[in-house]
Amino acid sequence: MDMIGDTLQSNMSNFAPRKGAPRSPRRPRDSAGQEEVSGPAQPLTSINVLPPVETPTGFAKLGVPPEVDAGLAAAGFANPFAIQIEAIPVAMQGHDVCGRAKTGSGKTLAFGVPMLSRISMKAEPMKPLGLVLVPTRELAVQVAEVLEPLARHSGRHVLAVYGGASRHQQVEHMAKGIEIVVATPLRLIDLLKSNEIDLSAVEVVVLDEADRMADDGFTPQVEWVLRRCTGRNQTMLFSATLDGDVGHLIRQFMTNPVEVAIDEATDTVGTMHHLWLAAHHMDKDKVVSAISRGAGKTVVFCQTKRVCDRVTDNLIALGINAAAIHGDLAQPAREKAMRRFAEGSLSVLVATDVAARGIDIDDIAVVIHYEPAKDNKDYLHRSGRTARAGRDGWAVTLVEYNQHTQVTILQRTMRMPITKSIEVFSNNPKLFNLAEFLS
Repeated sequence: MDMIGDTLQSNMSNFAPRKGAPRSPRRPRDSAGQEEVSGPAQPLTSINVLPPVETPTGFAKLGVPPEVDAGLAAAGFANPFAIQIEAIPVAMQGHDVCGRAKTGSGKTLAFGVPMLSRISMKAEPMKPLGLVLVPTRELAVQVAEVLEPLARHSGRHVLAVYGGASRHQQVEHMAKGIEIVVATPLRLIDLLKSNEIDLSAVEVVVLDEADRMADDGFTPQVEWVLRRCTGRNQTMLFSATLDGDVGHLIRQFMTNPVEVAIDEATDTVGTMHHLWLAAHHMDKDKVVSAISRGAGKTVVFCQTKRVCDRVTDNLIALGINAAAIHGDLAQPAREKAMRRFAEGSLSVLVATDVAARGIDIDDIAVVIHYEPAKDNKDYLHRSGRTARAGRDGWAVTLVEYNQHTQVTILQRTMRMPITKSIEVFSNNPKLFNLAEFLS
């Protein structure tokens, strides 16, 4: 619950609930005195800018109009990935779409390109034409950063709307006319109740990572928003998994949706190597330190904020340039850590599940599960931070003496080979080159 609770709760912390909007469960506030962000947001995701390519790109064969294809070319997107090849032609015909694909496989363009192609050219003030609902602030920023260059090329704009950032600035931007809004549900509900945004003109709605919003109990908030999109003529739902309460959203708000899936729901990215290491709990931080020194950019996932902070402090004491991100940190602090990590000035990011989705940094070499993931979904989405878009990567799980049964169950659920954890100590030279464990 750490990710959704801390991410979405603060969106409504400054305003008393009004009748009509469903209320979410009470959750701890973000740290006191959280300052608002002023000025335009800097990129939090990958800073690697692709060189422009010539038109027409491979997307043109999928029916993408020339102005959107030109934006793709300017952003360096030459050819579509598998999920984009499957989803874009269907969505371009106006069908509702349920898309499932591996984490890191390019779902954002799979819904973003059809949305940009099908919405009207210009939005009125406070009345966006496209809406993308996402579960976390980080994912809102990431999606907006991918779509904004494409939209700008055709004279349109994308805005990320989420809690922890300046509400006043977001309203000011929308007053100028924003074609696509990428929003977390509770900040969006705040703006709807105060009549600072009007969704009646929205033509295309996307639910991204809908399974996580549903699993964490935010289905009523999502439904409340969807009922206010009265002009909606297309709905797309994209996620790495399609199960649980997502089926209710599909039945209630989608019309004859076409399911697009290029994998099984438990698959992980094909270029990912999985490694299970048995480590003593007093040696785990040194094991993490050794892996990060050899591999490069590393994300370490911990179950709790307290463990996250402790691991970060221990890594810094070992000489590792590390920082933590979790729900108790103010949004500017989280954005600063993400920016430093993307730029390469930070080698290790220690995170709770607040960062499991929406962090799209191209060259993450290793994801370390400090404790085994509690289920296959968490393993899938955490591990998906590496091996993105065809790159190789490592998912390493540290296993203590009393966690081997849990790991076996996880491997069975993931339909992976049942692999015995390899006992290691922090002075093992193979930790500096993980490929040696497979030789």
